Amino acid sequence: MTAESPTRANPLGGAAGDVQAKLMLVALCLLWGATWPAMKIALIEIPPLSMRTLTAAAGALTLLAICLATRTRLRVPAKAWGHVVAISCLNIGAFSVLTAYAQIAAATSRVTILIYTMPIWTVLLAWIVLRERPNGRQLLAVVLCALGLLVLIVPVAAKGVPLGLLLAVAAGASWGAGTVYVKWARVDIESLALAFWQLVIALVLIAASLLLFDGRLDLDRAHAGALLATAFSGVVGSGIAYAMWFAIVRRLQAATASLGALGIPVVGVLSTVLIIGERPTTTDLMGFALIFAASACVLWVPSANARQATTTRA
Repeated sequence: MTAESPTRANPLGGAAGDVQAKLMLVALCLLWGATWPAMKIALIEIPPLSMRTLTAAAGALTLLAICLATRTRLRVPAKAWGHVVAISCLNIGAFSVLTAYAQIAAATSRVTILIYTMPIWTVLLAWIVLRERPNGRQLLAVVLCALGLLVLIVPVAAKGVPLGLLLAVAAGASWGAGTVYVKWARVDIESLALAFWQLVIALVLIAASLLLFDGRLDLDRAHAGALLATAFSGVVGSGIAYAMWFAIVRRLQAATASLGALGIPVVGVLSTVLIIGERPTTTDLMGFALIFAASACVLWVPSANARQATTTRA
């Protein structure tokens, strides 16, 4: 296992790199948030495993093009392949399948929100595995997130927890574990290359599952709208967004990156309302507001590095 150098983990260094990573996180919230209604549109006419096979393929091709354009080295050290496979299974493989089936079994807006129990798992696992002790902002963000999720889940749980919600929470736990694993493994691979190989491995796993359970790629009922939504989810949601996410994870603490990503479900819910027409209830809005506040705690408060830099300049 080769440790990343500080320069490689944060090539800009100090406060400048921290600010850029957080700006990337804001952009990622917009891109990934818009992907959720697109996936819902695709899943109306394309079965989950077929849809995820296509998005993984489109994402892998997009990342390959980005890697070639930026002349990123794709070579993976032999001893690092085990880590890359494990990261891929947690971050993309399991997450992709679980979220697709969750969206079929439950409303997209609630699935989008419940997936973002991810920061809770990430903060706890980072504390245990990485010894990243949560600071005051992170603890406040976790509390706000937990309250928001409680507001969203309790009304549904009173009538029995649907399978879709359980799958959404499981997807969040898988993503959180994968985020911590990336930081723990410290694999000496470029972020773009790591994202590319994860998508390739996930594509192989999802395609194998497709052949095993469905027998073939099923596009029999797919019209232009579903195909365009699938292409958008693959190129933007799997290709561009994953490239940004793994760059962010390497520049920020695992807890900070995952808590900052809480802005994604807010964008996802708003775009779902505008595009699909799902209308959130008053309870939903209260839960979304709490989760948005949790995101603001991470994104809008200056980091320790930024405060230190300001003090030094003064």
